[in-house]
Amino acid sequence: MILNFFDQFATPYTLGIPLMLIALLVPTLLIMISPRLTPNRLVAMQTLTMKNFIKQLMSPLNTEGHKHAALLLTLMLYLLLLNLLGLLPYTFTPTTQLAMNMGFALPLWLMTIIIGLRNQPTMALGHLLPLGTPTPLIPILIIIETVSLFIRPIALGVRLTANLTAGHLLMQLISTAVFVLLPIMPTISIITFIILLLLTLLEFAVAMIQAYVFILLVSLYLQENV
Repeated sequence: MILNFFDQFATPYTLGIPLMLIALLVPTLLIMISPRLTPNRLVAMQTLTMKNFIKQLMSPLNTEGHKHAALLLTLMLYLLLLNLLGLLPYTFTPTTQLAMNMGFALPLWLMTIIIGLRNQPTMALGHLLPLGTPTPLIPILIIIETVSLFIRPIALGVRLTANLTAGHLLMQLISTAVFVLLPIMPTISIITFIILLLLTLLEFAVAMIQAYVFILLVSLYLQENV
């Protein structure tokens, strides 16, 4: 029983066992890997889509950054499936948990920083002070750029969490309005239901876009450090 609208974002338990682990393992079972020499049409379409995505994602990066293509592609597919599966009835969306999203964002951000400090430390530290900065503004700009640098993983995690949470919460509010209005104002209830269907389609788009935006921002951070 849902006591309030935010209970849907609480991690469900069965016999004292958190179902978060099952929700995190399910997407890995849905990625089709064909053992045949000649794949079928579905696998071929999946391979072509992944190829075009990684080509578009890696085009701004130099050769040094291409070695991380497999990591970004895998994470993109994983987040995409997690977001989409969370829109199914009686399911749980792990990506509405800020702690889990920060668990993705923080290591990836730290990876880009370490790569920059290892490969080109001068350029990596040079981002903290833009070229041509007046001398009196140097300390202030260094502080601002440092804060901006350390706030990146927080922005990554909060953006993904906030967008998915807001969409799920809005769907919950509108669906509740449909059931409440159905006995007293059937016409308004039908109109509200149509709005709910359109919002559901929008949420499918948001689920895909947010997974793409997350990986795109990580690739941009990586681009600055390779």
